[in-house]
Amino acid sequence: MAAIAAPPPQPHPPASAHHHHHHRRRARLPRLAAASSSSSSSRFRRRFSSSSSSSSPSSAPSPSPSSSSSSSYGGSGGGGGGEIHYASPPPPPPAAPTGAPVYVTLPADAVGPGGGVARRRAMAASLAALAGAGVAGVAVELWWGVVERQGPGVYDWAGYLELAAMARRYGLRVRAILAFHQCGAGPHDPPWIPLPQWVLEEMDKLPDLSYTDRYQRRNKEYISLGCDILPILKGRSPMQAYSDFMRSFRDAFKEYLGAIVTEVQIGMGPGGELRYPSCPTETLSQAGISSELGEFQCYDKFMQASLSARAQLIGMQDWGNGGPAGTDGSRQNPEETSFFRADGGCWNTPYGRFFLEWYSGMLLLHGERLCMVADAVFSGSGVTIAGKVSGIHWHYYTCSHPSELTAGYYNTLLRNGYLPITQMFARYKAALCCSCFDLRDEERNNSKSSPEGTLRQLMVAAKMCNLPLNGENSVTRLDDTSLNQVIRSSRLYSGGTSGTSFSFNYVRMNKSLFEFHNWNRFTKFVRQMSDARTFLARLEFRRGQHYLSSMSVVWVVSRACA
Repeated sequence: MAAIAAPPPQPHPPASAHHHHHHRRRARLPRLAAASSSSSSSRFRRRFSSSSSSSSPSSAPSPSPSSSSSSSYGGSGGGGGGEIHYASPPPPPPAAPTGAPVYVTLPADAVGPGGGVARRRAMAASLAALAGAGVAGVAVELWWGVVERQGPGVYDWAGYLELAAMARRYGLRVRAILAFHQCGAGPHDPPWIPLPQWVLEEMDKLPDLSYTDRYQRRNKEYISLGCDILPILKGRSPMQAYSDFMRSFRDAFKEYLGAIVTEVQIGMGPGGELRYPSCPTETLSQAGISSELGEFQCYDKFMQASLSARAQLIGMQDWGNGGPAGTDGSRQNPEETSFFRADGGCWNTPYGRFFLEWYSGMLLLHGERLCMVADAVFSGSGVTIAGKVSGIHWHYYTCSHPSELTAGYYNTLLRNGYLPITQMFARYKAALCCSCFDLRDEERNNSKSSPEGTLRQLMVAAKMCNLPLNGENSVTRLDDTSLNQVIRSSRLYSGGTSGTSFSFNYVRMNKSLFEFHNWNRFTKFVRQMSDARTFLARLEFRRGQHYLSSMSVVWVVSRACA
């Protein structure tokens, strides 16, 4: 192990930094010390101010026995630089945040395809900066396609364990998102993280494991919920595979659960959301641009068998012969379709109600199964389980809400489709996550769209069930208009006296976050969202640990990224 060199001289901040430093108390982040080494990649080491008797450096916990035997970090994790070591024990677990705490979602490829932490030096500097800014914690996706990539039941948590250890060192909490879906639209759309190869092989052998629309287009973002309990994954059902994944996670992260890892969000569909892939996820991610009606995803043989059985049960066998006609999801105006139109549309007929109740009921059953499994696995561990609902808003001011119907939310002018979902979450004491907090109706170019109306309805349903709510932004941006809208939307839920808790996930961390003007906006936003007393206490706690001025954040992170 290389000897610890003397700390390099602190860089001179920009000229404007000297003016601000004496006028305002700034968030602080750790001073990084370079370690001398003969290798080309320098290793960063962090030192706390300690007594004369220093303890041995703390390191990331070793992988669990079920992890991959390879402990080296390859793939995209190889170019990340050195690790961060401590000359004193890590800080105690962070205190429970008050106010409306802010979390930051890490890059999707924080752990690369090879299972190692990508860009370690940049990640360490970024976490230190977030901690100094008063952020409560980070959210990180743990990808099925990364952890169980080597084969069924072979789990490699090493990279994610290292991330958890890094978060603990900086006093940050962790929200773990168990991601059973693919990331990206394909290899051309980085970061690209598909389902495990052995799962894709089974889907190639049996195409009906994929969601299918009436044009027989297959979607491999997530396994069709029609085969939730069928042993189609080398002898295991998808639910068994998800359950085994959760149990392995619980065992591997045992020392972190409840103190550092305080919440586990269960991926329930494409994009990690409880919905059908009625529109491609990459289309949904372009908030405000999409206005497709979407396609019903009920044409694989497993969904068709379920629909047929339900129709026979009520003595209407003809209703089980495929999905509804006259939908034409490629259109943007529901009035041009016979199913979704307001006057005489099939959605409000006995057949339409039968089909939509079955379609949305299957999605609700899928969510209930996952909540039931998660509740059993994490009971007594000290973590809160959570699920996410998509904010599909572009036909909210229509009678039939077609884009919500095709996504599985039976929400119309005549029916509240979100209350059954929040009631299901409430049965398992699960938190609800939803987006749209940064979107305003006046920014929409579609008069039928209402992100604010969609969000208000979700909030009301969550409050009726006394659910903890995690808000998210739909677009990664840091302009004042967007951040102020988040604050206004958040106060609708967190400002009451019902006792419901609220927090916000900023999606997601990237290099532009640490640009000078963006960073100033972000730290101001965190102070506005969080309780002032808690924020100041965190600053005082970190001041004693030799944290740099926030004016140096841009320099430190940009050097680490370079």
